[in-house]
Amino acid sequence: MNALAQAAGVVPVAVWRRVQSLAINPLVVLACVLLGGMTGWTWPALGQRLAIVGTVYVNLLTMVVLPFMMSAVVLSLQTLYREGGTGKIAQRVVLVFVLLALAAAVLATAGTLVLHPGENLSDATRLELGQIVGGDANQTNTAMALHQPEAAPAAASAQDIVRRLVPSNVFAALAEGETLKVLVFALLFGVSVGQVPERIAGGLQQALQSVYEACQTLTRWINLPLPLVVVCMTAGQVAHTGVAAMAAMAGYVLGFLFVSALVICLAVLLLRQRAGGELKPVLKAMREPFALGVATNNSAACMPAMVEALAGRLGFARARVELLVPLCTALLRAGPVVYFVSGTMFIAALYGRILGPGELVLLAAVAALTGFASSGMGGVATVALMGTVCAYLSLPFEAAFVLFVAVDPLCAMARTAVSVLVGCAAVSLICARPLSL
Repeated sequence: MNALAQAAGVVPVAVWRRVQSLAINPLVVLACVLLGGMTGWTWPALGQRLAIVGTVYVNLLTMVVLPFMMSAVVLSLQTLYREGGTGKIAQRVVLVFVLLALAAAVLATAGTLVLHPGENLSDATRLELGQIVGGDANQTNTAMALHQPEAAPAAASAQDIVRRLVPSNVFAALAEGETLKVLVFALLFGVSVGQVPERIAGGLQQALQSVYEACQTLTRWINLPLPLVVVCMTAGQVAHTGVAAMAAMAGYVLGFLFVSALVICLAVLLLRQRAGGELKPVLKAMREPFALGVATNNSAACMPAMVEALAGRLGFARARVELLVPLCTALLRAGPVVYFVSGTMFIAALYGRILGPGELVLLAAVAALTGFASSGMGGVATVALMGTVCAYLSLPFEAAFVLFVAVDPLCAMARTAVSVLVGCAAVSLICARPLSL
């Protein structure tokens, strides 16, 4: 991008860098979220028309994800096989993923216990929640009609998980955007390419390197209009769901945001400890991944920014980072883990159910496992999977489903940001420490 600006001679490089820095500044992104929310609330018709901008933007980012992931994983595995030590990395991956998923679940449990959302609700709030569950503000059956097909979310069985992992046709998986299946193929293909002599695989390596660099450049270009896109996306979401549902669920949403902030702080502290430097460079490096997570609600779309932050800014080994970032994005779903814990505890409080210590331990363990099972899911599918966690504690989920759907656009921002930051922390724990920040 900078080379293009210099060649054109129209905009100085410093101006491009300033624009890019402002576009990914978290304060700018959060301000745009508020502006978009006010726009969607004040002018809902305009907000619905602006929603198309967000849809196109996310599609553009998602378009880059699969070729980027394929090239990054295959290139990284080639490098690792030449250097050796892949078995040791695999052991650390499993250990770190399990420990961080459990840590996120425990933090979410503790934070939700402190805030206890769902308890001591006013009669007016309970009435509003009842109207959302039973019908819309005009006492119609619209909400129930939309809710009916999702009345009984099925538990994710082992066969379902395996089926989502192994692609029968990699080209179909690429066409349908099934990230997890493409990742499995990339891992298997990368391992096999690592067995090919370097003199033969050199041409493929150069081609993949070109794809990788092109995807990173394209991502930087797409991120330039991020503030405008955030305004349009938020306006469309608020115009679609309205503010009544968010107001009634404000206690839960604020509690979930608080717990998400706790987990993000833990991730940042881990990154600072592993990077071996001051906190400010770590925060600066994480700005772009965080901003993209909040803006796009798509952790896969944040992978190029995560790689650049960890390898380019914090100095972790690029070959390891390029391999581990796709793995963390697909498998370490810390955001949904936190969401499952806080949502289940909210439902328990809403129905007057007091969870004992044993039930809280069971909740944390089940939520961590269900987070791994949520790989490849997003949006309403993630909300529905909360029913699996509730079933282990014999809690009713079907009636509360529509409540969570109503506020999911806001919760999805925090879920994605948590997954992205915890994923970066996981990569830093698995990789060797950088020599210097």
